[in-house]
Amino acid sequence: MNRFAFLLDRLAYEPRRNAKIRLMAEYFRETPDPERGFALAALTGALSFRHAKPGLIRGLIMERTDPVLFGLSYDYVGDLAETVALMWPGETRANRSPLLSEIVEGLTSTAKLDLPKRLAQWLDALDETGRWALLKLITGSLRIGASARLAKTAVAALGEDVKPDDVELVWPGLAPPYEDLFAWVEGRGERPFAEDPAPFRPPMLAHPLEDANFRAFEPKDFVAEWKWDGIRVQASAGRDAEGRHVARLWSRSGEDVSGAFPDLVEALTFDGAIDGELLILREGRVQTFNVLQQRLNRKSVTPKLLAEFPAHIRAYDLLVEGDEDLRERPFEERRKRLEAFIAREDNRRVDLSAIVPFDDWDGLTAARLDPASAGAGDDAAAVEGLMVKRRDSPYVVGRPKGLWFKWKHDPMTVDAVLMYAQRGHGRRSSFYSDYTFGVWTTDPEEGERLAPVGKAYFGFTDEELTELDRFVRKNTTNRFGPVREVVHTAEQGLVLEIAFEGIARSTRHKSGVAMRFPRVARIRWDKPTAEADRLESLEALIAEKEGA
Repeated sequence: MNRFAFLLDRLAYEPRRNAKIRLMAEYFRETPDPERGFALAALTGALSFRHAKPGLIRGLIMERTDPVLFGLSYDYVGDLAETVALMWPGETRANRSPLLSEIVEGLTSTAKLDLPKRLAQWLDALDETGRWALLKLITGSLRIGASARLAKTAVAALGEDVKPDDVELVWPGLAPPYEDLFAWVEGRGERPFAEDPAPFRPPMLAHPLEDANFRAFEPKDFVAEWKWDGIRVQASAGRDAEGRHVARLWSRSGEDVSGAFPDLVEALTFDGAIDGELLILREGRVQTFNVLQQRLNRKSVTPKLLAEFPAHIRAYDLLVEGDEDLRERPFEERRKRLEAFIAREDNRRVDLSAIVPFDDWDGLTAARLDPASAGAGDDAAAVEGLMVKRRDSPYVVGRPKGLWFKWKHDPMTVDAVLMYAQRGHGRRSSFYSDYTFGVWTTDPEEGERLAPVGKAYFGFTDEELTELDRFVRKNTTNRFGPVREVVHTAEQGLVLEIAFEGIARSTRHKSGVAMRFPRVARIRWDKPTAEADRLESLEALIAEKEGA
């Protein structure tokens, strides 16, 4: 466990991508099975423990230390794992620190009532860094700046002719501790074969497209289609060894979301794999993301929910047809196969995403600005931009350069006043980096006041984060646990320009509005708080969108 903890500690402080890969590859090369396999599972987010939750950690530390002191320390540090790792007394240290494999097995198999005692024994046996790593493992948020893709790249570095995409292709169906994966990469075994009849296939992603760079390409080499404002999914179906039909719905990150969409999975009667967008379709019309959001993350799927929010897939690409893998074929060929596939299946739950016709880049620009007139029709409100794809592009794992581009609508912006701030996590645990902002409204009883309309925790540079953190510390007027209230009056405060992708009415927010993907676009040191935008302007944006 100590070696794994040392790796996490090094990764957390290492900003360079290639250096992170070298650190992980060195660890995988020098660490035996199954330890390195469980480390890979932790780095890729493949571990989850039913009974080990943050509440268990809080309960243990408050038994060992003063609860008030813990509360104050947690407020100051901002990270649960780091706070507990530093405060843990560790009076009865064992002779040997546990192995990572022992901890994973223990967290998986130990009964809920026995887990607090066992976790306390592990914490006693580890040093501060080891405790921190153990607690990060339990909370499931390593926050060390190393993605799952980066960890798989490090695994690929162990082999002579193995590429990261090769690892991605065999990853679905593998399970910790990945001994067969390491044996293959190191040349000691055969390439792993996934026996799942409906596996997840890693998706191909796109680069943002800017007006300044796309004009260097030839328009005739590309195809455009609408980018729908839903959730990217993959519908995979096939037959197992007994001939039974198996269908699954996967999220873009490889999470099996079939249980949340039984109505859609039931309709996947084909054999193959489709890449598409999960949408809500009512009377043949695509609904906005806000409507889809009411179907997402529900603990139970009721008949009423199924009837009010019918799930639908708008297909972008055909990855597999029957037993034939099409991913190495050019997009233009896959598109023709997809059109024939959709027409043949005639599935009311799956339809085809239309191609956007254009002759030159000016014509495509016009289509992006006015989807309704360019073929989207009544569904234009659910279009968030364009996908632009090379006709000859294969379906490649990851985000290859020059093949696929996403050209989203320009974001909407609002000038809002900073109201509250909270510390971030991981490398940001010492900075106030999570901001609640509001706009002005007139209350019949209180008069002019600020209504909170959203939270943002990205979009700014490291230098701007330092400036924002300094402002929060100097202008705090109240505290609510880990949250600081910042001065926000018509005469004093700080205005932030907030960019966001969409806005809709909401019954879950007091302001009545909900923003999609809000981020800090600019710090308006030059703008008085009294001149920040009003709630009425956001309501007007919603009305304009609904009217469209």
